[in-house]
Parts: sequence; C-alpha cells; structure tokens
Amino acid sequence: MASAVERFDDKARESFESVGHTTVYRGELLRHPVYTRVLHWMVALFFFLALFTGFAVYLPWLFRWFTPFFGGGPLSRVMHPWFGIGFVFFFGLQALNWLQPMIWTAADSNWTRNMGKIVSGEAKMDPPDTGFFNAGQKIQFWEIVGGCLAYLITGIILWAGARTFGRISVAISYVVHDISALIMLGGIFIHIYESTFGQPGTFQSMIRGAVSETWAWTFHPAWYKQVTGRDPQQACEEARRQMTTGSKP
Repeated sequence: MASAVERFDDKARESFESVGHTTVYRGELLRHPVYTRVLHWMVALFFFLALFTGFAVYLPWLFRWFTPFFGGGPLSRVMHPWFGIGFVFFFGLQALNWLQPMIWTAADSNWTRNMGKIVSGEAKMDPPDTGFFNAGQKIQFWEIVGGCLAYLITGIILWAGARTFGRISVAISYVVHDISALIMLGGIFIHIYESTFGQPGTFQSMIRGAVSETWAWTFHPAWYKQVTGRDPQQACEEARRQMTTGSKP
C-alpha cells in the first residue's frame, strides 16, 4: 500500500512539475513542489466555498448578504455538499501526499513539552529534532482528517435526509457537522496566523515553494540537517557572526 501511494505521489509530482516551476535561489531550500502547492490551494478554495455556503444554509438570517455570490439561497444549499465533496477529495490527495511525514514520533512529543517556550518566543529555535512538520502541524493535519470523515458521514446523512436515515440520525448529524466545522475553522485561523505572523516566511513556501535556510534551521532544524547535511546550530551561529562582521558567506 505504502509503495503504491509513493508511486502515485511521484507520478503526480512529475506531471505537475512538467507544467509548473519552482525557482530556488541561493540561500533557499525547496520546501513544497508544485503538486503540493496546487493541492493546498484547492483544499483552501473548497473549504471556504463550503464554509460560506454552509453559513448561508444554516444561518441565513446572519449571512444572507453573500448568498448572491452563489446565485441565491436555494442554489447555495444545492452547491454546499458539492463544495464539501471537493474539499474532502483534494484533502484526501494531500493526506496521501503527506501521510509519511505526518506520522507522530518522539520528536513531536518533545515539541509539545516545549510548546509554551516556542509559542511565547522564549525559545529562539524549535527543538533540534523537529523534522519536516512539527507537532502542532501534525495535530492540525489529523484534526482535519477526522473532520473530513465527520463531514463525509454526516453530510451523506443530511443529504439523503430523514426518509433514508431517520430523524434522530439527521438531528445528530446536524450537531456533529456544525461542531466539526467550528473546530476546523478555529484551526484554520491558527494556521493562517502561524503561516504569516507566527512564523514569517512560511507563507511563501506555499506560493513559491521555497524557504530561506534561516527559516529552515529556525523552525525545522532536523529537516534542515537532513537536506543540507549541516548542523543547524552551527549554521545559525555562523550567520550571526557574518551579520556582526558584515562579511558575506
């Protein structure tokens, strides 16, 4: 199964790289190839389309002002489940793409123990064993996996209605569906903050596909060492000396 997924991902990356391009300048590292970036933005697009049409369906008295963008209230109700299917589909591809690096390890447990210092800024660098993704990113990933399963199951029940699944199942599905959406929306707000203000330089990794070496050794030291073979702490100290003396690398 794992090899089949890897072959699929490799083929997809090759196909997308043939039509897209990632430029990595001096002092930068490749973070996300074209395929990953396309999936990320398709997931984001369908998430917000499903979110806005969902608000229009469940809270029309508050969000009816943007239903005209989707052709009105009735069409918003029709389009909502299709947007949801698009979201689950593209995130499913992203989940296969990221399955291996999202597996929880001892390094992630170490990251959570130091989370207070990391979030507060007391720790200037993430723990040395932080790999391609940190524990916070993995928690959100698996939260979205769970949310997608909840959306899919409850969405089918709501779509088919009480005649197929009964009124109790529909009532429970409404609650689970809405709670899952609110939890995921909260996670998305955190994600947006961390990718912009929380970890400056992260946003460009999903635009250009590359990050600076400074960003890599600061937030993902083990990944930096893996791809460069250099010690992240030494690289950081060397960069500081160069800034102090004004010399070039």
